[in-house]
Amino acid sequence: MEIVKYTNAEAGAWNDFISKSKNGIFLFNRNYLEYHKDRFLDHSLMVFKNQKVIAVFPANENGSEIHSHGGLTFGSLIMGYDLKATETLEIFELIKKYYSELGFKKLIYKAIPSVFHKYPAEEDLYALFRMDAKLIRRDISSVIAIQDKIRFSETKKQSISKCEKVGIIFSENENFEEYWALLDEVLAKFETKPVHSLEEITRLKSFFPENIRLFEARENNNLLAGIIIYDFGKVVHTQYMANSQEGRKIGALDFLNYNLIQNIFSDREYYSFGISTTNQGRELNEGLMQQKEMMGGRGIAIDFYEIQF
Repeated sequence: MEIVKYTNAEAGAWNDFISKSKNGIFLFNRNYLEYHKDRFLDHSLMVFKNQKVIAVFPANENGSEIHSHGGLTFGSLIMGYDLKATETLEIFELIKKYYSELGFKKLIYKAIPSVFHKYPAEEDLYALFRMDAKLIRRDISSVIAIQDKIRFSETKKQSISKCEKVGIIFSENENFEEYWALLDEVLAKFETKPVHSLEEITRLKSFFPENIRLFEARENNNLLAGIIIYDFGKVVHTQYMANSQEGRKIGALDFLNYNLIQNIFSDREYYSFGISTTNQGRELNEGLMQQKEMMGGRGIAIDFYEIQF
């Protein structure tokens, strides 16, 4: 077994492996990973056995630390279907040895929740336990099990009925410009901004046209609400959601979510809303969590581990 640092020459092999792995999603494709390469110093690894890629490790440097991955919701060891538990333990020892010999002091590991796995892939959690990794953060995210979903609350159902009665139009839009202006305006009220600029999300959309999609609610062509969906296959994730003032009054986001869950993605397994926590997971935004729970969302954990070298 051999572990080597990723280089651009291996982009094709990396991306091919991600598409065939049991826990890889398009966020780990190099075309996505590198959209913010100016903000993260990449130090990803590839694992070979008999000259065949058996695992990859998306990671970046952060001072004396290695993060997997600082620019993404989670990172983790991406594993092939044939990888066994004993091999995973060996890979983790090789990763630790590799980074520690270069002088790094610790590894921050963000585990991929099992709902995003294409096939059971928690050998990494066992390896973390064996290495005495410390749980340092836990966020709570909300997910709907689409095939056995909990009904929307009465309040949410009333909003949907109201939108249907006044003829709110649900549609997909390939142009993100108008929605991004609305998103910027909404987030500015909370003194924040989208992780992606309009230029960045447009470029990512061009790389992943089937995976990054915008759905909107409009009345007389007036934009009321929008949702950017990241399509991971069995899971679809609401990357961004925004309501205009008029959309908030009528419940346009509820109407959008309902149509996406009930119609567009009714054949999938999970509908993901993302986290409702701040301050390293220590503070729960109860109002935000309640809104997701009123649509049937229930909690999954996104865990961060620390390995000292």
